[in-house]
Amino acid sequence: MSMRSLALGLVLMSANVPVVVADEGTHPLDVRDLVAMDRVGDPQLGADPRWLLFDVRSIDIAANKGTPGVWVLDRATPGVAPQRIAEGSQPRWSADGKSIFYLAKVGERMQIFRIAPAGGAALQVSDLPLDVEGFRVSPDGAHLAVALSVFTDCNGDIACTREKLNAREANKASGRVYDKLFVRHWDTWADGRRNHLFLLTLGADGKASGTPALLTRGIDGDVPSKPFGDDSEYVFSPDGRTLYFNARIARHDEPWSTNFDIYRVAIAGDAAPENLTPGNPAWDGYPLLSPDGGTLYYLAMRRPGFEADRFAIMALDLADGQRREIAPRWDRSAGALAISVDGRTLYTSADDAGQHPLFAVRVDNGEVTRLSGAGTVRGFAVGRDGEIVAAWQDFTHPINLYRLGAAESRIALTDFNAARLAKLRLVQAEFFTFKGWSQHTVEGYVMPPVDYVPGKKYPVAFLIHGGPQGAWTNEFHYRWNPQTYAAAGFAVVAVNFHGSTGYGQAFTDAISGDWGGKPLADLKLGWAAALKKFKFLDADRACALGASYGGYMVYWMAGKWNAPWKCFVDHDGVFDSRSMYYSTEELWFDEWEHRGPEYEHPQNYEKFNPLRHVKDWLVPMLVIHGGLDFRIPDTQGLAAFTALQRRGIPSEFLYFPDENHWVVKPANSILWHDTVLDWMKRWTAEE
Repeated sequence: MSMRSLALGLVLMSANVPVVVADEGTHPLDVRDLVAMDRVGDPQLGADPRWLLFDVRSIDIAANKGTPGVWVLDRATPGVAPQRIAEGSQPRWSADGKSIFYLAKVGERMQIFRIAPAGGAALQVSDLPLDVEGFRVSPDGAHLAVALSVFTDCNGDIACTREKLNAREANKASGRVYDKLFVRHWDTWADGRRNHLFLLTLGADGKASGTPALLTRGIDGDVPSKPFGDDSEYVFSPDGRTLYFNARIARHDEPWSTNFDIYRVAIAGDAAPENLTPGNPAWDGYPLLSPDGGTLYYLAMRRPGFEADRFAIMALDLADGQRREIAPRWDRSAGALAISVDGRTLYTSADDAGQHPLFAVRVDNGEVTRLSGAGTVRGFAVGRDGEIVAAWQDFTHPINLYRLGAAESRIALTDFNAARLAKLRLVQAEFFTFKGWSQHTVEGYVMPPVDYVPGKKYPVAFLIHGGPQGAWTNEFHYRWNPQTYAAAGFAVVAVNFHGSTGYGQAFTDAISGDWGGKPLADLKLGWAAALKKFKFLDADRACALGASYGGYMVYWMAGKWNAPWKCFVDHDGVFDSRSMYYSTEELWFDEWEHRGPEYEHPQNYEKFNPLRHVKDWLVPMLVIHGGLDFRIPDTQGLAAFTALQRRGIPSEFLYFPDENHWVVKPANSILWHDTVLDWMKRWTAEE
């Protein structure tokens, strides 16, 4: 046992029995500990291997906000601590590695700044009348590709967009006419603007000069995509003369289409962007060029309308137009790509049996090698000298940065939150497998309560993940962290049922069209297997809780499998499958999952509709919903709460008018956890 583990006060698992290794000076994790932690991420390696660049979001609970910071680690002096050199976000290296570009506010507008890695005075690079949403630095250091939100009828004139916004703000009428979907998306109402890419030229003084030139001309779509697109969706060619980007054309069918394509456009001249993937009606995205510029690597799905299809790694020879899949036998869905300096190896991360490791993929033969061990990689960088730095986490470690070595080893480069962690008793989980639906092998994990005492039984938090094509993985999550339940005296059971990612595409596909079938069978069998294997679980004092699809499943279980449960917690769940179709925004999701539009296949939406089983609801339920949740609108939660109240079932409704499909504001996160744990303790208390 390492001194690090002793400091954490870990509770480990041995032969299905927890082993407590605790320091008397520690305490169980409270949500306030969780919320206060620094959020580390986005490592960047530049031309000079001396410097490691990354960002850290620091949380101020009293101010109820987070503040982004630009951080560097100077590795020329061993043992030196990382330094915060600016307040800002999205830090990126200049082409020569001698300075750092980043985003920071000037008044109310986000602009691009530049600073030396050693810190000092920052230079404001852009001075645009609009917010800069993101950017890329060209390899020759002469240009920036910047993302701006503009009115498309302004034809690339950003001053025109500013004038339109000013006029709208001055207009006392608040109404707006829409003639097509998306009317709203995720948590934002459409205002007529789209994300587009513009070219800024850098002068000798380091500042952007001249008029920004529209690069995505003629593209009626968002680049980067909404709501979560970033600079992984556009990239310069190695010579800096061409920009590659992905886009979904916003025809009338945009809300039910996943047809992204990859385009290229010369940064000089006025030629229209060229579509490089017109033959695939499904998703093509995340372009990456080989070091010699001759090959375009990208990710591609094959089934139109299915957002959780497997992302295959593709290679397009730009000289002869031939394309091939790099690793066709690797049954995992790849994430964003990076490439080695010699062009022989691609790097990507993917869900993999309850973990999310980093992988190396040989370009010539598709051989895949796992580079990181147990845990989850959320971002990585590959240096010009072959060094790999990963943002790594697991159940007992929030994200820090590590250098990856041979045989899945890692060396810590940062140690954020160390003082906080030294005061905590955290818990390790044990993954287990069982025979699920149709005798298929299914995986889950169990986490004991932090203050486990041998021979005692504990109430249980039975967690159900969302997606539905998602998974419970070995990570230190800031919204659904099992440590918060273990700290409150609960054991945790989580099952990666059919539909989960990381177990092969066929396993992921199995949930579509069968929301209340195979997954429910897996949850039942997983619960029984956990009770048999882990004797400290109290079957008579358990609550089930979940969000999104997990919330749907809670509503479904309330009518179809309510006997074992003392309470339910439902966050942003689907209560009525039919009305959900007409009120959500991304219609492709429901149309794939239910095999078509509701008006053509109403029976599919009714087959597993929780609303139809309200008469069988019995168990007390806490319902939670956000007012800015446009993915699963708040009327779903209100309707469920109405059903509970009308049935006379003990119930409460927690409503966040300022939260979307997630709860992210510090004060709201604290309220969420306090309310949920109080509800669970109330109904699982020993008589």
